[in-house]
Amino acid sequence: MNTPRVHRRRFLGIFAASAALIGPGPLRAALRDAGPWPEPVTWNGIALGADAQLRLLHPDRAHAERLVRMAVAEVHRLERVFSMYREDSALSRLNRQGRLDAPPPDLSRLLTQAIAFGEQTGGLFDPSVQALWDLYAARSRAGRPLPPTPAELHAALAKVDYRAIRVEEDAIELERPGMALTLNGIAQGYITDRVTELLRANGLSHAMVDMGEARSLGSPAPGRPWRAGIADPRDPGRVLDSIDLRDQALATSGGYGTPLDPAGRFTHLFNPHTGQATPRWRSVTVRAPDATTADALSTAFAQMPADTIRGMISRFPVQAWLMAPDDGPLIRLG
Repeated sequence: MNTPRVHRRRFLGIFAASAALIGPGPLRAALRDAGPWPEPVTWNGIALGADAQLRLLHPDRAHAERLVRMAVAEVHRLERVFSMYREDSALSRLNRQGRLDAPPPDLSRLLTQAIAFGEQTGGLFDPSVQALWDLYAARSRAGRPLPPTPAELHAALAKVDYRAIRVEEDAIELERPGMALTLNGIAQGYITDRVTELLRANGLSHAMVDMGEARSLGSPAPGRPWRAGIADPRDPGRVLDSIDLRDQALATSGGYGTPLDPAGRFTHLFNPHTGQATPRWRSVTVRAPDATTADALSTAFAQMPADTIRGMISRFPVQAWLMAPDDGPLIRLG
C-alpha cells in the first residue's frame, strides 16, 4: 500500500504547543535552573514520519550516549513493525495479505490494546479507518469535492470495524474483504512507551521521550517537573496553557494538522461510525500515565461530546484539554 507521508498531527500538536518553552526540538520541554544537574544528552530524528526527540540526563555522559543509541535502534526496530511507509513492514504486509502468520509480538500486543480501546470508547477509536483515509485522500488528489458520496462512504464503512480484527497466538487476520489498518492513532504513543521502558530498565531516571507523543521520567532539575504546553491552533506560536509532567505522558490530536481540503473542513480524524472527517473539537490534549493511552484517547475524544469524555475520564486516570471549533475557551476535564 502506498500511503502518503501526511499523518503529522502528533508532531504538529506537540511541537506547536511547546514553541514558547525553553529548549529545542518537538517538545521543547523546559530544563530550567538545572543547577548542578548534568547537561542533557539530546537526540533529534524521525519516528514513523514525525519529528522526534530524546533528552536524557545522567551523570555518566558516555552511558547516556549509549542509551541514545539503544533507543534509536529500538525506534528503527519498531518502525519495521508499524510503518505505513515501508512496504516491508509487518503492518504493510498484513494490509496487503489480509492475514499475517507468526506476527511480531509488538504488533499483536498493540492490536490487542487497540481493540480494547475500541471497546472502551464505543468504537470511536478504530484502527481500521484506513479505508476512509484511502477514500478521502483519493478524492482530494483527484480534485474531486468532499465529502464523498453516501454510496462511497457506505462502501468504505463496510471495511471499518475493529471487531473484525482477529488476533491469535500465531496469526492476525482481517475478517472483512478489503480491510486495512492504520496505527497512526496509537503507534507513536506505543513507541514512546517502549523507549521509555528501555531507558528506565537500563538505569535512567530522568528523561523526556518524544516519539510523536511525549512521556517524562523523573525531572529536569531538582524539585522541578518537566513542562509542555498546549498550542493555539489559530496561532501555533501561542501557548494556551502549560502542563506539568511528572512521570506522565501527553498527546495532542488536532484535525488542523492534516487538512484534506484547502479550507480545512475535512481532516484525517475520522468518525468510524459515520465516515465523516470533521472532528468535534479543534484540538484535544490528553495527559495519562502512559503514552499509548494518551495517544488512543486523544484520537477517540476528538469525536466525543464533553459529557461523554467526562464519563470516560471517570474510568481512566487521565485529564483532557478541549478546544472547540467556535474558538471558545479551553476546557479542562479531570
